This record gives sequence, structure tokens and C-alpha cells, in this order.
Amino acid sequence: MELKKIVRENIFALKPYSCARDEFKGEAAVNLDANENPMNNPYNRYPDPLQLKLKEKIAVIKQVRPTQIMLGNGSDEPIDLIYRIFCEPKIDNVVAIDPTYGMYKVAADINNVEYRNVLLDSNYNFSADTLLKNTNDNTKVIFLCSPNNPTGNLLDRKEIEKVLNNFNGIVVIDEAYVDFSPEPSWLIELNNYPNLIVLQTFSKAWALASVRCGMAFASEEIIGYFNKVKYPYNVNLLTQNFVSEMLYNEKQKNDWVETLLKERRFLNEELSKLSLVKTIYPTDANFILVKVNDANKTYQYLVDKGIIVRNRNNISLCLNCLRITVGTHEENIILIEALKNMQ
Repeated sequence: MELKKIVRENIFALKPYSCARDEFKGEAAVNLDANENPMNNPYNRYPDPLQLKLKEKIAVIKQVRPTQIMLGNGSDEPIDLIYRIFCEPKIDNVVAIDPTYGMYKVAADINNVEYRNVLLDSNYNFSADTLLKNTNDNTKVIFLCSPNNPTGNLLDRKEIEKVLNNFNGIVVIDEAYVDFSPEPSWLIELNNYPNLIVLQTFSKAWALASVRCGMAFASEEIIGYFNKVKYPYNVNLLTQNFVSEMLYNEKQKNDWVETLLKERRFLNEELSKLSLVKTIYPTDANFILVKVNDANKTYQYLVDKGIIVRNRNNISLCLNCLRITVGTHEENIILIEALKNMQ
């Protein structure tokens, strides 16, 4: 794959903004280059625009090179940048499974790019052949969320491989929930597929949703385009430092994951005993998609009790479905008791 043919011409030719921290790297005795206030160190200084120290730590944990990492304000920033790098507005298009994470379409609409959705089958899986049939010469990106949101299931690995091997464009695999899955991350294939971008986040397993730090992993060449287009100081110092400290607590993260997997099993067992629950779909995430008798009625009943779940009734293939996040044991018991009282 020749990346130059996929990248927008203006982005390929773009001369990125050169900030003060790009022009000088290292420790200086006196910093008079960036029009900063000299008081209130270290918060008076602009942060590292490439977050190099943090990337070095992440690289060790993820077993990739620091140059294969782009950090953003959540995963939504790299999703938006993918459109801005590869998709010419009003000309190009992207293809995605349906149902899936809603920000792919929102970002397409914001960037004025055609969004083609391809329905999953009754088991919430997809056919690579069907997906590829919906592409054309102007399809620049395919989005695959695995484990998928809101369905919770891993997508078939062989079908994903078929897409990677047969699509001459960018394939994005969003792994926001990968820590709750038994299968390995697609990061192990990063060096084998130059058209692959893997998205991960600190919002789920690492319990840092409010900190806003997402990760995109790809070839050095693709990461170079991310760095060209992103805002210079897109990840602030507080976020960089906080995430860096959390990385010393990987055992804590793993313990949290084990606890949530145990609670996921508990929720599955208890939900299966309720007559209002019609189907509990298999899940590899930290949530469960559940079909009930009447999703709107059940959702409103829970809201009135101060219990908030996600009503997915109006989403493709999710008629009368609620998406329930796995909470603490106490929260899960409150939910189950409320649903028992509704029957």
C-alpha cells in the first residue's frame, strides 16, 4: 500500500505548525522562547507536544515502539483526525458495521464525508465479503469496533484478517474494551499490516474516563501524519503526568478487570432469572446488551429509581435492548432488585 495515494493531497503537502517545544528539546537554564509566564513552574510551561516520556512508558506495556503511538483527547480525537488525514470532504467515503460506536458517523458528518453502514447479522457478526462489496474507489477507511459497542461481542478474527488483506485503504480496529476480552489485541499484528490503525483508551479498564487520554497505534508513517495534523499541545501536562503515574499501577488495573469480569458473570446469572429479560447477548466487554419486554418502559422505570442504563431501542438490530454497564457489586444488586420489583 502506497500511503501517499490515500492521504489527502493538502495534508501530504502540509507544513505543520512548528511550536517552541518542537524547535528545542532538552533541559534549558532559561526559557524565553514561548511567551510563557515565568512564574508557577511547571504549569506555566507548554507541555511536550509529542508526550515522549509517556509514550516510552506506554510502549513498554503495549510492546510497541514509541514512534508507533499517537495520544489524543480520548479516542474521539484520533477518530476525527483519521477523517481529516484520509478523507476528502464530499468526495471520499468510509464504511463501518452497524450497529457500532456512534462517533464514527458523527465525525463523518462533521467532516462532510459519506458514511456507509453495513448491517451485522443476527449474531452481531459481519461478513468481510459483504463489507468489501460496499466499498468503492473512494472508500478510504473501514471502521471495526471489536469488542463492539453496543453489542459487546468480539468480531470474527478471520473476517477482520480478510478485510486487512483485501482492502487497499485504512482499517481501524477500535479496541476500547479489549482488556475485558480473552483474545489478544491486534497490536501484535501492527508490523504486518501497514494499513492498520488500532485504537485503545485509558477510559475503561484503567478507570480514567475523566482524564481523557486515548491511544492510536499505527506505522511510523501514519503516526507522522497524525502528528502533522493534531493541535500542537493536544494532551495537557496534568493528563500526561496523571496517566504516567497510573502506569505504575498496572496490577491495580488488572485487579479491577478481574473484579469486573466476576461481576459480569454475576449480572449474567441474575439477569437470566428475570422474566422480563428475553435475551442476554454474549459479551467480551464491561457491559451487557439485554433484550427486555419493553425497553422504553424498563428504562424509564429505572430512571425513576435513580438507576441509569443506556436505552438502545432505536439502534439498528437492538429493538427493546438495554445496554447495562457492569458496576460495583452493590450497584449491580441495586439494579437486579429494582428489576425484580418491576416484574
